[in-house]
Amino acid sequence: MASSQGPDAIQQQKLEFNEPLKMSRTRTVPSTNNTQGKKPVLSEKEQEKRDAIAQKEKSLDITEHLFPIEEIAARHGVSIDVAKAGNSRGLDSAVAAQRLIENGPNILSPPKQISPFMKFFHCLTSLFNLLLILAGILNYILLAVDPQGNKVNTYLGAILIAVAFINAAIEFYQAQKSAAVLQSFLNLMPQKCYVVRDGKSIQIPAAELVLGDVVFARMGDKIPADIMIFACTDMKVDNSSLTGETDPQDRNPVNEHKNPLEARNLCFNGSLVVNGEGYGLVIRTGDNTVLGQIAGLTAGEDAGKSPLSREIDDFVKIIATIAITTAIVFFLIGYFAVYRSQAGGISSTLNFAIGIFVAWVPEGLPATVTMLLTIAAKRMAAQNVLVKDLTGVETLGAITLLATDKTGTLTRNQMTVTNIWSSHNLYSAFRSAANAGSPFDASSPGIPEILSIAALCSRAKFDRTDVPIPERQVLGDATESGLIRFASANIGNFDQLSDLYPKVFEVPFNSENKWAMTIHNKEHANGKFTLLIKGAPERILRLCSTILMNGEAVPLTIEHSKAYDDMYALMASKGHRVLAFAQFLLPRDQYPDDHVFDKEKKNYPTTNLTFVGLVSLEDPPKHGVREAIGRCRSAGIRVMMVTGDHPLTAEAIGRKINLILSDTKELVAKQRGCSVDEVGDDEYNAIVIHGEQIDSLTEQDWDLIFSKPEVIFARTSPKHKLQIVKHAQAMGHIVGVTGDGVNDSPALKKADLGIAMNISGSDVSKEAAAMILLDDNFASTVRGIEEGRLIFTNLKKSIQYTITHSMPEVVPNLLYVIASIPLPISAMLILVIDLGFELFMSLTFAWDAPESSYGLMRLLPRKPVTPASIERRRRLATRALPPVLDPETNEEIPPSKLTRFHHDFKAMFTSVYWHERFEHTDDEILVDGGLLSWAYLEVGIIETIGALVTFFVVLNEGGVSPAQAVMMQKKNMFGANGTAEDLELLAKAQSSFYLGIMIMQMFNLFACKTRYRLPFGKYMFQNKRTFVGLAFGGGLGFFIVYCPGLKVVFGTSPHTEFLYLLIPMAFGVFIIFYATMRRLIMRRFRPTPLSEEIIGLNMIPTMKTMFSRTKSIQPNVAN
Repeated sequence: MASSQGPDAIQQQKLEFNEPLKMSRTRTVPSTNNTQGKKPVLSEKEQEKRDAIAQKEKSLDITEHLFPIEEIAARHGVSIDVAKAGNSRGLDSAVAAQRLIENGPNILSPPKQISPFMKFFHCLTSLFNLLLILAGILNYILLAVDPQGNKVNTYLGAILIAVAFINAAIEFYQAQKSAAVLQSFLNLMPQKCYVVRDGKSIQIPAAELVLGDVVFARMGDKIPADIMIFACTDMKVDNSSLTGETDPQDRNPVNEHKNPLEARNLCFNGSLVVNGEGYGLVIRTGDNTVLGQIAGLTAGEDAGKSPLSREIDDFVKIIATIAITTAIVFFLIGYFAVYRSQAGGISSTLNFAIGIFVAWVPEGLPATVTMLLTIAAKRMAAQNVLVKDLTGVETLGAITLLATDKTGTLTRNQMTVTNIWSSHNLYSAFRSAANAGSPFDASSPGIPEILSIAALCSRAKFDRTDVPIPERQVLGDATESGLIRFASANIGNFDQLSDLYPKVFEVPFNSENKWAMTIHNKEHANGKFTLLIKGAPERILRLCSTILMNGEAVPLTIEHSKAYDDMYALMASKGHRVLAFAQFLLPRDQYPDDHVFDKEKKNYPTTNLTFVGLVSLEDPPKHGVREAIGRCRSAGIRVMMVTGDHPLTAEAIGRKINLILSDTKELVAKQRGCSVDEVGDDEYNAIVIHGEQIDSLTEQDWDLIFSKPEVIFARTSPKHKLQIVKHAQAMGHIVGVTGDGVNDSPALKKADLGIAMNISGSDVSKEAAAMILLDDNFASTVRGIEEGRLIFTNLKKSIQYTITHSMPEVVPNLLYVIASIPLPISAMLILVIDLGFELFMSLTFAWDAPESSYGLMRLLPRKPVTPASIERRRRLATRALPPVLDPETNEEIPPSKLTRFHHDFKAMFTSVYWHERFEHTDDEILVDGGLLSWAYLEVGIIETIGALVTFFVVLNEGGVSPAQAVMMQKKNMFGANGTAEDLELLAKAQSSFYLGIMIMQMFNLFACKTRYRLPFGKYMFQNKRTFVGLAFGGGLGFFIVYCPGLKVVFGTSPHTEFLYLLIPMAFGVFIIFYATMRRLIMRRFRPTPLSEEIIGLNMIPTMKTMFSRTKSIQPNVAN
């Protein structure tokens, strides 16, 4: 083994160390984690895309890949440096500006959109609207059969058809408006890229790229245009969006293929860099790119429906089924029992059936739901939470488990060197009164080597060199940025290092090795080359056989390893990220001066290295993270950290941010003074899993892990993150995953709700996610969860309120046929209830605040995961259709609709099916038994009685008792055989019935506004829009009754007396009383379960203090 110290002359000539500088935390340009993303599966649509591309290959007009890069550069009039790409001058800004004017921006023409007419037609053909149109057509058929007797059908049919068109128009308008709002937020996130212009590396919007620009792309970036690579390092791209290739493709300046799609020196617009980095020359922009030429083939598949969408669809189908069935049944009853012997019986019975149908269907509900969700989506956007799917806004509120990355999500992703350990000496990078450790000295043993490795074995670099170092930005990830900042502050000739010690070989960091290696032309006493390496300490130590002690490489002993273990544990326990540094002075007899290192041949050493030391970096938590996690846990949401950091580092950060409060198994064993194996599984509540353990975990191990309330997964790979999400979903969890890097994208795609970061997130993570945090603030997630829960609660209240008026509309129509009472309410008035005051008042629920400041975040998730729910889910899975695998691709083939129908139909004839159908669960759905009971059996019946009492009181005051009313109805004295006085009396009674429903619904509005508290008090007056809705809705109702000109259309009477409206007011007061008593009884016998209080949560706002930043680790480890 060669000595690890080179000649003094070389050291003094090429490394000039400044006096130690006081470090300050500075912002760096964030970069993605160096981990490969998920490989997409080749679907049928992607196979069609590949076939279509094969047909279009002949039309691709790219030939640049067949010519030398120098010729292409000359063709575009750009200066490049093939040997040192970073030193290229690129285009002049003036030339680029002129080309942008001449050729236009680098954007694709918008894909062909569905025409507005077709969108509107799609809205018009929904089930609700089709039923209304059908009813309207039937009314006109009746009008044609009996024009005189069905004269009112002229208006009724027109209103029913108009209602369908109005519903479709509202849905269409809101969809168009929501799309515009979403687009406006997406426009806030334009793709950016790094280019070299005027000899400087700058970041510009990708739309401003022009032909001849020199582009720099690194792992995690999306290629912004078609470029020709002229310099790269271990670069791989994912072309699956273009060619369907599942494997990343190597990129190299040398090309041997004629087909442009197979050329190794071309990268195409829309491709993702999954490894390495490179410089390329822009040869195509905008629609002229390959992506632009085959843009129609790159459309993604339609997203599946959200849980809320499925529940709303199920509710609509149930209501429609009830409405159609009831109308048919009572049509038959009415015809054969009442109208069969009467003239025009079919016409009368069909009118009655249509009335029953219209009474059941809440015609305004689709528009109400659409507008409620739109208002909620806008409110979430104001909270910096952008949700891509309008009906998926509630999914965030239903989350039961939130798996979050650490770096850049929980922490600031602004790493700063805090401590250095070399030659068994600990140094602090900060000068502080609280620092009792050894002061940092750049000339101390081992420190020059660590600074050299930090500076040279790195992909980070400054954006420019013509300004002082503190004013520069670092292009690189947070860890390497922190190391570069530290090295540049302590090396005087930092800007010249890459020229003094040119890099001749590199193995970039990847998730498998967890280290990065470079070999430099750095001469020493025994040879020309020096190998530098840094990475995960446990991985680096395995590669070393010697350790640097006071400038000399000595054999690595057990004592050295123990000192390393103690210091590593101490650094990591403080929540610092720890890296190990090593080197190898390559001997000339094994690696002569003309030796060419080759990655494929692996003719470079990876063993017998010299361990140099440890460096710890601090990445402090973001402001608000601690309180946000505390609120999540208080809401019954499991929060897990899934990180690539060391377990001790992850655990230390977790304890700072409320993620871990209790003891792990190891801590319990240490406190009891026993071995870890002697601690029972029920004696600890926190667990930290190392990534190396994940592949060997059994199903029982996974059950044990997820049974613990505090879990951290450390040293994980992308595959591990995906496994974690899949196992959580298999247990019934609704999983949210937050992340910002390429390594997060597989889990983001698989999760029920992927949450990406806007500012620091990579393009691939944003594409994979269903939600984007515009401000990168984890605390915005908690606000989004609360908003999602509020959306669900308000939507449920609105539906509960809206369908309550169905009973006072349906029951009178049934009594009209069965008991021959005069018709209390016509189909016309039913329509103006649903689309009149009801629509105004139901919309006001969208602005209701939570019933208490922290009430929603103290409730359990609406579909909690418990041992019972897990057992039930697994029991159901055993009776599901067995999966069928494709013999060629080994992929699961979904069963056909006929197969599913046959399987489900057979299951209906088993007792197990019905037992599980009505089995009690803790799940809360949108329309449940309690809501239906309130609407149809409780308050719905109260309103029915109140409206009927009002109806008969008005008749009685007009001299017609209930018995007489029945007799007169049988003689059709309220119809064709009646006098003007009889018809006026019926109009007054019907008007009072109509206004009675409206007045009782006003009281029901307040009764439905509370689910957990009593329906009175200050809360009832918080939503000012409630009273606006009452004013408009009530005004419309009274206008319909008292406007003389509307009597012909609606059959109302402007002479209706206000006195009779006191009856529904009294019933309205009773509804409030009933709601109060019901709430008190429910509190007593069925209290609302709240999340258990978590002892030890620290809800003090996260503060950034100099003391916490500069306090060093005490050197209590023997040297």
